[in-house]
Amino acid sequence: MMDLNWEKGVSKKELLKILKNNAHPIGIEEIISASNFIHEDACYIQADYRKKFIKSYIDGFILRIKDLKNDDTRYQGELGQKDLKFALDLLKEQKAANDVNKDFNHSFFKIYMIISVYTTFVLEEPVHPPGTPFPGGFEVKLDGKTYTCPVKESQKDNPGAVCGFCIAEQDESV
Repeated sequence: MMDLNWEKGVSKKELLKILKNNAHPIGIEEIISASNFIHEDACYIQADYRKKFIKSYIDGFILRIKDLKNDDTRYQGELGQKDLKFALDLLKEQKAANDVNKDFNHSFFKIYMIISVYTTFVLEEPVHPPGTPFPGGFEVKLDGKTYTCPVKESQKDNPGAVCGFCIAEQDESV
């Protein structure tokens, strides 16, 4: 898990450096393992949108690790320590809860954790990118500068979801 000095505060630039350091050792074996996990896990997804689900998770999480590793943007600004600490604590709890599960994929979770923090706190984008499908034909959308999610309200208190710190707002049309 990422170690941060909460007393001093953390800038976006510092967080990017920490995330890149955590992403750097992720190699092809972990990427393949995580991709296989998504494909295997998708067998429980409704057949009519399984392919779109797989693509959105591969693109939104697995392939984004390369984007992070190559991100040389000079981000400015300090981060809200309370929000970042909440996110990291939630991810730590999720990992601890899943460590006892024999089907838990550590490679996927490592990427999931890093990319969730990267998108939310560095890029200021939702964890699930626009176009990510949800049951019922709903998806994450970008409307102007606002990201909306069809499940934000129903999942924001779910300890197994990252909706509690995601920047997307509830899609009021759902």
